[in-house]
Amino acid sequence: MPAFICTTCGVQYPVSEAPPARCIICEDDRQYVNARGQSWTTMASLRQTHFNAFRRHEAGLMGVGTMPAFAIGQRALLVRTPQGNILWDCISFIDDATVAIITALGGVSAIAASHPHFYAAMVEWSHALGGPTIHLHASDRRFVTRLDSVISFWEDELLELSPGITLIRCGGHFPGSTVLHWAQGAGGLGALMTGDTIQVTPDRNASFMRSYPNLIPLNADTVLRITDTLEPWPFEAIYGGWWDRIIPSNAKAVLSRSAQRYVAAIAGEEGAETY
Repeated sequence: MPAFICTTCGVQYPVSEAPPARCIICEDDRQYVNARGQSWTTMASLRQTHFNAFRRHEAGLMGVGTMPAFAIGQRALLVRTPQGNILWDCISFIDDATVAIITALGGVSAIAASHPHFYAAMVEWSHALGGPTIHLHASDRRFVTRLDSVISFWEDELLELSPGITLIRCGGHFPGSTVLHWAQGAGGLGALMTGDTIQVTPDRNASFMRSYPNLIPLNADTVLRITDTLEPWPFEAIYGGWWDRIIPSNAKAVLSRSAQRYVAAIAGEEGAETY
């Protein structure tokens, strides 16, 4: 029996004879049900039409994304460290070629995800890669569509996965929305991997939303809490959830300016004309 995958959000459900009646991820107001109706696919079907591509972002950091783009089109990140590799966020598709490449790069010692939209086929990925633990914030437990023994729920505000690799709960987009701080990233100046807990924008700034497809903003206090949470952490670069959503340098200052720009805009200040 297959484990069905929602074609709109890309999240996989437990093995079943028939597709689920509904997708709890898409029915939440941060996502959406396709206007043509709920639809499903399987890993076997995707293997007929898709493949995964790899890109080196910097020393020790590889991107992995599905071609052609599937569901919301995010890519995952493989952080390579002497203590073991960390897979940050996940995608819906995996095949033998992907497993062979990741194994050749040192395998995966742990998986972590920023929020439910990037859970994708995380359990299938873990099983295919030898069963590394998946670390998810407990605040978002109700959105886990495929519970499995490889999943570990963490609480509080921080979780150190290995020396120099720390998960930081920021909240905002989801209650448990998390970023990953990689101390050795950006040439030792530090890097953040944010999914869209912090969304890198086309102008290489940042923004914050409760719902991106439905254009529901966060309030000012929540945005400022995110930036306050990250203030103690050094970082030069931010890697968002898509191939081209990267702030390569001066990212901490960019994030501060972006938060100020956002707060001013929703308050009707600074350049917000009215007619």
